[in-house]
Amino acid sequence: MTHTKSEQLFSRAQRRIPGGVNSPVRAFRSVGGNPPFIERGDGARIVDADGNQYLDYVGSWGPLLLGHRHPCIIAALERALESGTSFGAPTEREVELAERICEAVPSMEMVRLVNSGTEATMAAIRVARGFTGRSLAVKFEGCYHGHVDSLLVKAGSGMATLGIPDTQGVPKAFADTTIALPFNSAEAIEQAFRAHADEIAAVIVEPVVGNMGCVPPAPGFLTLLRETTERHGALLIFDEVMTGFRLAYGGAQQLFGIRPDLTTLGKVIGGGLPVGAYGGRADIMKKVAPLGPVYQAGTLSGNPLAVSAGLAMLDYLREHPEVYGELERKGMRLAATAPPGTTVNRAGSMFTFFFADQPVTDYESAKRSDATRFARFHRAMLDQGIYLPPSQFEAAFISAAHSEEDIARTAAAFKAWS
Repeated sequence: MTHTKSEQLFSRAQRRIPGGVNSPVRAFRSVGGNPPFIERGDGARIVDADGNQYLDYVGSWGPLLLGHRHPCIIAALERALESGTSFGAPTEREVELAERICEAVPSMEMVRLVNSGTEATMAAIRVARGFTGRSLAVKFEGCYHGHVDSLLVKAGSGMATLGIPDTQGVPKAFADTTIALPFNSAEAIEQAFRAHADEIAAVIVEPVVGNMGCVPPAPGFLTLLRETTERHGALLIFDEVMTGFRLAYGGAQQLFGIRPDLTTLGKVIGGGLPVGAYGGRADIMKKVAPLGPVYQAGTLSGNPLAVSAGLAMLDYLREHPEVYGELERKGMRLAATAPPGTTVNRAGSMFTFFFADQPVTDYESAKRSDATRFARFHRAMLDQGIYLPPSQFEAAFISAAHSEEDIARTAAAFKAWS
């Protein structure tokens, strides 16, 4: 493969954009080389500026459950463009998307639309503090909840990829409002609540972690979080920005049978456009302005294009529930072809091949993976036309557009490398 045009674009980008990218992990720093610049996508494939074609297992980091340019999404956007791009005023489609979300996720009795997953988690934490009158939030090491100041403590995702333990620019006072605990540790949760029960406003968790690589919860761990928060009057927040509508139509909370107090969503609910949402129990959400004293706002929230794409996505998934069974089968097949010497973590259509010889159950075990070997694997796959996340600490995604032949081709590339 040649990458002449991508190299030229990256050189131009570095003169005007920090690191040449608008989100750090895109820079390929941890895997070596420079990123291909993507020109277009269709179904399960993307094509870069030099005409190289790849099977895409990034899927815009999760939103593209149906693949690139799905006809129902494109048709919805074309219809929306006939009316306008933004009004800064209420529209009927906002109401329809809110209704669709609440129908699919029963714990979300009321919902507020925002523009990103980061906005959603930031607002959910604020609402939890306003509702409980408490200040502390519990999060888990390696879980990434957006670049919210107080939630960047021991965050995963790009922080883990770049080896940044805690970012500069966050005042200590902000970080002190967050307690970071090991994921899947019942003992750590119990100790935190013994020490701070009357101060903890909320526990926020990715029910299936995707930002230190894919790490499912240990049996009973989510139930423990639910029972502990209820017992002590704290709120349980499921960050389903990644898992919402991907693992099941009702998200991870449907799969695990857990009803959180608040939920954050993003990615899939925008059909590939920027969007986020947070919601939960009506008594909690009625604390949000203009009904209550917890202020949150957004000029472009409920953007007509994002809402239209999201409605088309959710309507398609509601009408085609067989998609989830197909994704599960493809996920099982791909996981079974992992290179030797790897630990495979998978939840539905999310997966990670950890270059580790021990189970990966938390951030510490994820960090013991051989990142150098992963980098060699990533570069080899890119040369074979397989586009994987450029980080050991990010989940990969299968879409409904991946065919059985695509899975077989990917498996053959894995086998040839090993």
